[in-house]
Amino acid sequence: MESQDLRPYIATIHHRNVSAVALGVTRLGLVYPTRVGTPIDLCHLREYLNTRCDAADVRHIRFHDLRHSCATLLLEQGVEHVTIKELLGHAHIGVTADIYAHVRLRLQHDAVNRLSAALRTDDEDQPPTPRP
Repeated sequence: MESQDLRPYIATIHHRNVSAVALGVTRLGLVYPTRVGTPIDLCHLREYLNTRCDAADVRHIRFHDLRHSCATLLLEQGVEHVTIKELLGHAHIGVTADIYAHVRLRLQHDAVNRLSAALRTDDEDQPPTPRP
């Protein structure tokens, strides 16, 4: 088949993809497709992310690191593990809990420090006042 024979076929596919993108849906089920409904090229994504990191004067990170940052921030804001599990698409809550255990331990440490501060009196040297 010559390349000219494929032009109507390619034009039809392109039109369908553009229409799907306009509706917010792609045939491939992509969340963030290109403007024509195809998967984003990883080289372009990496280049874009590096450009944004340079503009913000922060170190370069992998795109996947954004996923971890998002989950960590959600945990620190008190969002339940099950909600984060669903957002990340983990099959089991244990996967989320295991990956982000370091965050949970830090939050527990912070909670103990807050409790300690709440129980601390202004004058630590004085013995407790006996109850009547």
